[in-house]
Amino acid sequence: MWTRGVDTDLFSPERAAAIDLPRPIFVSVGRLALEKNLAAFLALDLPGSKVVIGEGPQAGELQRRFPNAHFLGQLEGETLAAHLAAADVFVFPSRTDTFGIVQLEALACGVPVAAYPVPGPRDVIGSNPVGALDEDLKSAGLKALTISRAACRSFALTQSWERSALQFISHCRPCPRLRPAWTYRPRQQGFCNPRFCLPTKTALSRDP
Repeated sequence: MWTRGVDTDLFSPERAAAIDLPRPIFVSVGRLALEKNLAAFLALDLPGSKVVIGEGPQAGELQRRFPNAHFLGQLEGETLAAHLAAADVFVFPSRTDTFGIVQLEALACGVPVAAYPVPGPRDVIGSNPVGALDEDLKSAGLKALTISRAACRSFALTQSWERSALQFISHCRPCPRLRPAWTYRPRQQGFCNPRFCLPTKTALSRDP
């Protein structure tokens, strides 16, 4: 198995931006589309502030339905890392994502994850004490507030791209020398491969 990785230099607690919003801050990052199930997060009765980072076809609808949430649009690179690190909990409401690498990015920033107990979050969080998985997403969010940020960072350091590359290399094995596709035989026999032989007249040789 070859796991995914995260850039632990870019996504780091030290990058946290100063965000002037009531605490705790619950953040979600991703494409604003129906399959991301963001409405399930935004409809929760949670203390503090809800922040959404990303763009997508559902942006206008979500902004109209949830005017108290803070929509920051598309952020990338250090700006994204800084806002992610400033949050208290990363909420991952999708039930259909196959992995969700943004969860690793949040953990690298020292931010615990709250999600449903479905594939994706289970693959990333598993039984590690770095997130809360619950069918009650509000309960997961509140429980995540009690999780150690240091534990989240430590776990993410075991999921770096360097470690991912080393894991891939560990699965590599020497490849036996391959037999050439064609072997030469005397002109009388022609060229052959394991499946068939060319007629003698096609052999690449000339009369003296």
